[in-house]
Amino acid sequence: MISRADTAVPASRPSILPWAAYPDWEAIYADNVGRIYRLMFAKVGNRPDAEDLTSHVFTAALGPLRPGAEIGQVRAYLTATARTVLAEHWRRTLGHQVTEIDPDDIDLADQAPGAGEADNAGADAHAQRILEALPERYRQILVLRFLRGYTIRQAATELGVTVTNAKVLQHRALRAAARVENKADKEGEAP
Repeated sequence: MISRADTAVPASRPSILPWAAYPDWEAIYADNVGRIYRLMFAKVGNRPDAEDLTSHVFTAALGPLRPGAEIGQVRAYLTATARTVLAEHWRRTLGHQVTEIDPDDIDLADQAPGAGEADNAGADAHAQRILEALPERYRQILVLRFLRGYTIRQAATELGVTVTNAKVLQHRALRAAARVENKADKEGEAP
């Protein structure tokens, strides 16, 4: 006769009690490196940066974090450290703090119509002269991306190319536009 306890499905992995402690630094690292790496990869989207940021997290945590700390405390501390390291990475990479703007919080009706249009007229003419100096394909990608506000995927669809091709095209177009701008500056005249 089979008892009811024999038919129960065994758990694949016993759960770790949050108050259990890590015996040493190797255990802390081994248990958390995968989780921190996945977090960083999800935020930066590339392997080299994710690996670098993961190492920064553990380096930053090395001093204040002590072996023998409870698992829950270690995980919370490493997650908080990861947020700080990631914020510093974006500040350093982009040169400014990354802020998410919610369009629902901005009331565009409060903006005065035509505000800043006089200042923009000269910039618009300057941008138009640069665009006219570029080959047609470069002009198209820049107009779609920066004047019409298309995403890279939308611009790729509009141009009938892959997303990767659109990224390369945009990069080359921006470099060509910079060359046009630099040439005009050297000649002392607007393009």
